[in-house]
Amino acid sequence: MSDTALPTWAADVGQSSPLAPDRRRLLVVTGLSGAGRSTALKALEDLGYEAVDNLPLSLLPSLIGSTAVSMPLAVGVDVRTRDFAVPALAEALDRLASQDDLDLRMVFLDCDDDRLMRRFTETRRRHPLAADRPVADGIRLERARVMPLRDRADLVLDTSTLSPGDLKRVLHGQFALGRAADLSLFVTSFSYRHGLPRDADLVLDMRFLRNPHYVASLRPLSGRDPEVGQFIEADPDFASSFERLRQWLAQLLPRFEREGKCYLTIAVGCTGGRHRSVYVAERLAESFIKEGRTVGLAHRDLDRANTL
Repeated sequence: MSDTALPTWAADVGQSSPLAPDRRRLLVVTGLSGAGRSTALKALEDLGYEAVDNLPLSLLPSLIGSTAVSMPLAVGVDVRTRDFAVPALAEALDRLASQDDLDLRMVFLDCDDDRLMRRFTETRRRHPLAADRPVADGIRLERARVMPLRDRADLVLDTSTLSPGDLKRVLHGQFALGRAADLSLFVTSFSYRHGLPRDADLVLDMRFLRNPHYVASLRPLSGRDPEVGQFIEADPDFASSFERLRQWLAQLLPRFEREGKCYLTIAVGCTGGRHRSVYVAERLAESFIKEGRTVGLAHRDLDRANTL
């Protein structure tokens, strides 16, 4: 993290506070080339934002000044933008942040180097900073150049394992227009074998429970099937553990709300992502819905091969 003091428009990474309803809304979308900026702008456009990509920085103040008060705006900026430079962008945003009627946020899209290289190779696109050098050199140069923006962003999204639908879901949770002030939740099950969900805020490990995988009749089933649920509930530690977990979350979620968190992803994991994590994720989502919360539910690895 940079030692530079954060400006007024930069909040803690991942702690995007609710959008002000009576101010013009400006989202600046930046990050690494190939990390999904165009996809993010399209998703924001679907949410009702006017999306503008690669606008020269010198024209940004004029664009903001000419935009109707009611029109939210998303602007894409990266190293391909004319007159792009980190200090120049930071200075332009600081000037815009001084406008009392402007609600300004910055989103930084990050991605693993290996996946970026694969994306450029598969699409046969030239990295903007690679020239005649290997793609890896361009990625390293760009990462070093834009890292100060990552440190100053309101929200950092790692898109390494996010599908376009996942990215749109996260952006909707963070920046949907007319969104209620209450905290929105997304619960997903996953397999530790396939890695942690990159967008998870809380990770809950269910591998301490008895594993239905070792029961031949339950192995082909999932945590959505009653037989698997009955097996998990028969574990002597399940009921007390789940109740303590539910009570802990009941205390924790209001604290997130008071800190300005508007969207929270809870990831529930087990070894194979098919039985225990699926059942607990379903139960958690059900309990949140009964409390009147807005909840999304997915099972990331349920359709993968039925392995440990």
